[in-house]
Amino acid sequence: MSRLDIHKTYKLYIGGKFPRTESGRYYAVKNKQGSLIANMCLASRKDFRNAVVIARKAQTSWGNASALNKGQILYRIAEMLESRKEQFIAELITQGEEAAKAKNEVDLAIDRLVYYAGWSDKYQQIFSAVNPVASSHFNFSNLEPVGVVAIVAPEEQSLLGLISMIAPAIVGGNSIIVLASESKPLTAISFAEVLNSSDVPAGVVNILTGKRAELTSQMASHMDVNTIVYCGKDAAVIKNINELASNNLKRTIFYKKNDWTSEESQSPYFIEKMQEVKTTWHPTEI
Repeated sequence: MSRLDIHKTYKLYIGGKFPRTESGRYYAVKNKQGSLIANMCLASRKDFRNAVVIARKAQTSWGNASALNKGQILYRIAEMLESRKEQFIAELITQGEEAAKAKNEVDLAIDRLVYYAGWSDKYQQIFSAVNPVASSHFNFSNLEPVGVVAIVAPEEQSLLGLISMIAPAIVGGNSIIVLASESKPLTAISFAEVLNSSDVPAGVVNILTGKRAELTSQMASHMDVNTIVYCGKDAAVIKNINELASNNLKRTIFYKKNDWTSEESQSPYFIEKMQEVKTTWHPTEI
């Protein structure tokens, strides 16, 4: 007896839940041959605003979590991704990747999570300092998370690029809203399922799917977003982000690279870029 296949429904990931977009819109994702792969939620500006509210509420407790705890959670994400490796390889192949490249991308994505898990309790030692001052004080500089980070993820290498942006942001204590690859979004929502079962507190990572042209300006202009990260080379978009971000002195970070497999694509400096430096003075004598 024949039966109908049960196709996966791809939704957004906001606040630890999987809602449909409030607008009810979707867009078609197709492979290189033009065949339909899936219908993805077309996130609206209201979806993004809702995600910012939730991310802000989640950030304080996440930012205060111990370095050990954050590192353990990133390692748990890697464990869960490892257990679902074949699914992610299959999805990358569906989106047009060659089998060997798909396997390599998933392996590197897992390794990248482990890499940043290892840096969780070490980056403060690298970037913090005791500063010499000409008075009877100790002067310390240490890093604190910037707060809420909006990320436009890389269009290519949709899993590895996504994780290369998420991992350093959250290991540094930030909460994030990520706009996944527009043309290859399948692995982003599947990765949200991994996050949902990996002890990541609800609201720390929020993943949207949709059109860059609709959401990038909103991400850059939102007054409660502290940093925007844009992965792409479009000069007009970069100029627009800089102009909109200046309204609340939002930090802007741009990554123009296409290859996220290189050694230069992982570094503690990716963590440092999404940190603020806090300086503390303390008298040496009372």
